[in-house]
Amino acid sequence: MSMPCQLCSVPISLSRLRLHDGKLIKDRRYHLRTYPNCFVAKELTDWLIDHKEAPDRETGIRLMQKLMDHYIIHHVCDEHSDYKDAKLLYRFRKDDGTFPLSKDVKVFMRGQSLYEKLVSVEGSILKVREENSVKYQRAFLGCEMVEWLVQEGEAESRREAVELGQALLEHGIIQHVSNRHHFLDSDILYQFWINFRRRRRLTELLSENSSRALSESPDSPFCLRKLNPEPGNTSFLSVQPNKEIKVVSAVRRSSITSLAGNSNPYFSITPTLVFPPVAECNPKSVLKRPVTNEELLSPGAPYVKKTLTIVGDAVGWGFVVRGGRPCHIQAVDPGGPAAAAGMKVCQFVFSVNGMYVLHLDYQTISSLIMTGPRTLVMEIMEAIE
Repeated sequence: MSMPCQLCSVPISLSRLRLHDGKLIKDRRYHLRTYPNCFVAKELTDWLIDHKEAPDRETGIRLMQKLMDHYIIHHVCDEHSDYKDAKLLYRFRKDDGTFPLSKDVKVFMRGQSLYEKLVSVEGSILKVREENSVKYQRAFLGCEMVEWLVQEGEAESRREAVELGQALLEHGIIQHVSNRHHFLDSDILYQFWINFRRRRRLTELLSENSSRALSESPDSPFCLRKLNPEPGNTSFLSVQPNKEIKVVSAVRRSSITSLAGNSNPYFSITPTLVFPPVAECNPKSVLKRPVTNEELLSPGAPYVKKTLTIVGDAVGWGFVVRGGRPCHIQAVDPGGPAAAAGMKVCQFVFSVNGMYVLHLDYQTISSLIMTGPRTLVMEIMEAIE
């Protein structure tokens, strides 16, 4: 059950820190016993409404119940499996060490911690830097990062710092600016691909559902955001290899909690919601030529494998899968989570949440994605330029 917890690692952890800052989370005494770092359920429901994280008490209670269901919070004595809007004490599992973490989650959260630390210090090594007349945001030199990690006690040696940098790169948290090098202790330029300070209202985590099954969608356009979502506008962004943005008419669109009777309903809710329309993807493949699995996996093939960690939002993940055996990335929303994680068109899907998928078609891969956790760990294969 580690991956469902990862699903809320960014927005929920940020809100947890806000609750600490607001003194809503603190040590409390009850029946001659002190419970550290806990909150009163009724007070937290009030806080959600006051800070416009929930429009009413019913929504606030439902939100907190989902956090309980996915092991984000729990009753301090584990005597209640439900979130009750009463004077009962609850606690974030990250505050008492009971938050279950997988290796992927640990790397992701370590990257988040380092990023927050780097952007908050004066004279940070993260700067807008230029290479070959191209400017890169949140960029740094590999040797500077190694030196900073050792200096700040984040690594005991330069070797350990390099290993940490390599793990961050393999999980798509940092990247070489032109994707030509692994992480090295040198004057090579890298950048953070994920902006961990991107924040959403908590109620957005409740606001998606779908009444359509994936099999109804001919082209798996389950992830692209709306472009100018005024009434009557049903278009989305399709990013081609030449970086041009093409507007494609939309007739369908799926959301992240369809399929199998909502068997994995992350933050779906019982009350009726407005279901987003489903969009149809551009039918023309972005690949210049067909590529086989044998070609991808042959020794010396000009492809590199990368790991991307994509934290979905209320709209989805921001990409479209197409083809089969192997599947490829057909389109990427330039403002979406997938683009922030380093996903690009024409990449090939190697694995989804640890499952090897080169032999599967896009319908099956889309099903794996849409019925899995919101935080998606994908291995992709990218052509070396």
